Amino acid sequence: MQKNLFEQDSELDPLYCWVALDAIPGLQKRKIFTLLSHYSIQQLFQLNAKQLSQHNLDPKQINAFLSPNQLHIQTCLDWQDSAPDQAIISYADPRYPRLLKQISSPPLLLFTQGNLALLNSPQIAIVGSRSCTPYGQEKAMLLAQQLTQAGLTITSGLAIGIDGVAHQGALKETGATIAVLGTGLNNIYPKRHLSLAHKIREKGLLISEFWPDTPAYPSNFPRRNRIISGLSLGTLVIEASVKSGSLITARYAAEHNREIFALPGSIDNPQACGCLKLIQQGAKLVLTSADILEEFPLLNIPPPSLGKENKTPKNQHVLLDMIDYHLTSFETILARSGWDVVTLQNELIELEINGIINVQPQGYIKL
Repeated sequence: MQKNLFEQDSELDPLYCWVALDAIPGLQKRKIFTLLSHYSIQQLFQLNAKQLSQHNLDPKQINAFLSPNQLHIQTCLDWQDSAPDQAIISYADPRYPRLLKQISSPPLLLFTQGNLALLNSPQIAIVGSRSCTPYGQEKAMLLAQQLTQAGLTITSGLAIGIDGVAHQGALKETGATIAVLGTGLNNIYPKRHLSLAHKIREKGLLISEFWPDTPAYPSNFPRRNRIISGLSLGTLVIEASVKSGSLITARYAAEHNREIFALPGSIDNPQACGCLKLIQQGAKLVLTSADILEEFPLLNIPPPSLGKENKTPKNQHVLLDMIDYHLTSFETILARSGWDVVTLQNELIELEINGIINVQPQGYIKL
């Protein structure tokens, strides 16, 4: 009978065993937690081949239990010791997030860089479109700032667009932000957010369930999304198309019995259709950060100061009634105003200089 490599060793390092367990090929989480309901993590690696075969493991999995790739595992453990702000948090670690344990498929390991105190802080996920509008960017920045002022941590996925802006908004305030990566922490993705990732590491926290050198595989990003929602009390979606990764995060949030929030947008904006669909399905419509904070009264978080309401000046430019808060083409404004082209162009330039409208390649947006 083939014996386990560690069968006689009663002093197994628990973290070594968790890393070795995470390395077992093709072992589903359901099977893992079934095994852990019968054995401790150390006992698992003291079972022999016959005992392991009784749990319907295939030959490769049994061999991985009996003869773990010690060099591979030690390389992973050495990563933890290579920088003072790096840690590997196992499922059994008391620092493992309580909320994340409640999801159906929690990661066995979390690789972290930065401020570990944020891991169990109250969090709100902010996610949205990569190709977001200026309106979406403005609201993501503002809401992230206000929610961090109120004491919440902003959790997102470091992606281009809304995710990145939400992280930046949090960094402008308390720095309380968590970026969940779909790659290993040695392979920051996307590369254009390398500088942002460094800032988050300094003030916030980077985490991943993937081993440090894992590259960017497309299948890993939906898996990342379940962690974003799993860490958070609720998920706010700001601009998302109907077929969006942000809606995957929202779906996970629903499965985890967490709150779902959505920022409304124009029915003519494809990037708002996903949010409008979520609202139709019961997500809470968000106008201000207070709409989110009032859902968590037990946290005793005072709503942030939202400032004075912007009152429309009496001498508001007449063109503003003809420009929407979403993209409005030059041709549409021309038709609405009845002005000649030269006069209209001059007036639009004046509004842009005064910061009243935002100019885009396809048109204009009223701010």
